Amino acid sequence: MQRHGCGARAAFRFRATGLVLLLAHLLYVAWTALRPPTLPWVTAAHLRPLATIRAELALGLWPAVQHLGGALLLLAPLGVLLPWAAGRLEAPLLASLTRTVFTGVMVSLGLALLQTNLSGRTLDVDSLALHTLGIALTHLALVPVLRGGLRRLCEQARRSSPGVPASSRDPRGPGLPPAEEASQGAALRIPGVGTAPWADVSSPSWAYGRDIARHPRRLTKESS
Repeated sequence: MQRHGCGARAAFRFRATGLVLLLAHLLYVAWTALRPPTLPWVTAAHLRPLATIRAELALGLWPAVQHLGGALLLLAPLGVLLPWAAGRLEAPLLASLTRTVFTGVMVSLGLALLQTNLSGRTLDVDSLALHTLGIALTHLALVPVLRGGLRRLCEQARRSSPGVPASSRDPRGPGLPPAEEASQGAALRIPGVGTAPWADVSSPSWAYGRDIARHPRRLTKESS
């Protein structure tokens, strides 16, 4: 976010919030999925695609929605939390979707292996497919909208930020003209004294001799 005008502090808070939410969701998933099953038996591993989905649909629509919907929604928040924790606002949609889905598949596979070893549950290919589908759908539905809103907020913050003060542009302080303008400004004027011609200024000895020749008494009196 920092390179898009929101500032380093806002980018840090943004990513920190995403990391905290991602960790909290993973802890919830681990607590939910790694608990021992309540049934006294376990089924065999389902390695045939769509076998579990067909078996659930054969039990009825509502039981299928409950079981399959739970598997679909279990890891679905990763579709938003993973790019949120990464903090990218301008990532292409296809590249972002590929990274998110790949990471979600790795998380789902690790969860399935932990379930097999710790809780006595069996590996189910359809659960991996439903987890991946939920992550992909969540990413496509929410991430482009959220990134667009964040980009607009950053642009508004950049436009509404105050301009650079004049004192920071010139080290001489506020209210003073820049050094270049001061060096090219008008000549210094003393009240009651006119501006001498260029020849007089460039030849002070000649001008002083001319004034003595014209007014010898007045200049002698002023010097005394």
